[in-house]
Amino acid sequence: MNENEGLKREIGLWGLVSNSINIIIGAGIFILPVIVAEKLGTGSIWAYLICGILMIFIMLCFAEVGTMITRTGGAYSYIETAFGKFAGFLTTNIFIFGAAIMANAAVANGLADTIAYFIPEFKLQWVRFVFFALMFGGLAYVNIRGVKNAITIVKFNTIAKLVPLLMIAFLGWFFLTPSEISLTTGNSSKDIGEISLILLFAFVGAETALNVSGEIKNPGKTIPKGIMLSILIVVVLYVLIQVTVQGILGNSITDFRNAPLVEVGKRMFGTIGATVVLVGAAFSMFGNISGMILNMPRVLFAAARDRVLLPHSLANIHPKFSTPHISIVVYAVIGFIFSVTGEFKQLAILSSASYLLIYLGVVLAVIWFRIKKNGGKATYKIPGGIVIPAISVLVIIWLLSNLSSGELTAMCIFLVVLSVIYLVIRYFLKKNSVTLRL
Repeated sequence: MNENEGLKREIGLWGLVSNSINIIIGAGIFILPVIVAEKLGTGSIWAYLICGILMIFIMLCFAEVGTMITRTGGAYSYIETAFGKFAGFLTTNIFIFGAAIMANAAVANGLADTIAYFIPEFKLQWVRFVFFALMFGGLAYVNIRGVKNAITIVKFNTIAKLVPLLMIAFLGWFFLTPSEISLTTGNSSKDIGEISLILLFAFVGAETALNVSGEIKNPGKTIPKGIMLSILIVVVLYVLIQVTVQGILGNSITDFRNAPLVEVGKRMFGTIGATVVLVGAAFSMFGNISGMILNMPRVLFAAARDRVLLPHSLANIHPKFSTPHISIVVYAVIGFIFSVTGEFKQLAILSSASYLLIYLGVVLAVIWFRIKKNGGKATYKIPGGIVIPAISVLVIIWLLSNLSSGELTAMCIFLVVLSVIYLVIRYFLKKNSVTLRL
């Protein structure tokens, strides 16, 4: 299902890899090493491996269905094609509101807090208001003027955020204490499951880069190579960072809950090292936001294109720049509003749960297409039939089972509310004989 939507295919292999890594590596890795180590100690490596293997399995599923359905929309397009408009409606709203907007708002406030370390005025509300307006407005402007310019920013941010992380991952070995990195196996499956659910927050995002599938060159080859290369790079980098952070900080790691990597940089190279990490963290958060503004409007665009109860104007394409300009503006405005009105909160678990629901839908779509053989021709096939998708389903369900009763209730209420909204809108549209072209 390779459709010409009026968008330009200008994203190559390394553009896709940069886009994917940029979204995956946000604020999480700068904080999570403490949370993981506090719960699992030197056995924390198991949580990273579980998340890494699961993400590789899930990305294999994305690679297969992504070479079958290459139109813009990513996970939304895959699930909507397999299971219909209701599933597409749920996916769109879970993706936008459950996983993206709230996370964007949290990261934006985290970025402002990080800048406040250097410029105290960023603690003032009016300064943050102006900052958020300029950031979201500027990124929207760049994205409207063409995906090529947006990808250039993504590539720059990716390099900027990787510098301090690579410094810690590779040079940190010269500063660590070997006795602090012994691998233990005494953690319970419940502890590992709970931490894996939180840690998954630092791994999600690779699939978001496929929202621009309609703008990827030679998607049949670029998508599987790019998506697998990016997740492998991230898994290796995260494991190296966790090992070096624990090896350098040892038992004192919990004393640096808010900025463990900054303390590692300080112990390695003094004030210069700490500053490099702080700047890298700022670029990481900014890069995460810029990547979301590049990718998430494509979900709105795709849902409006398919008449999934969204204003059809969201599917408009700019006559000069060939970008979904209205969707970009709408997403940026919503992100700005939530950033101004919200506060930085720990949304890792609920955000991970939202992503897991989307992943579950995509994995089930792969199984569905394999059984029905009606999804089009995939240029990449997962080896082993449906074994890997089936394992992915079981692991996803296991991770979701680690949600607390309150979190599970909140997620169910969210799904019920969305379902009611969908049914009500459908009822009134049908009653008044109104088409879905709002």
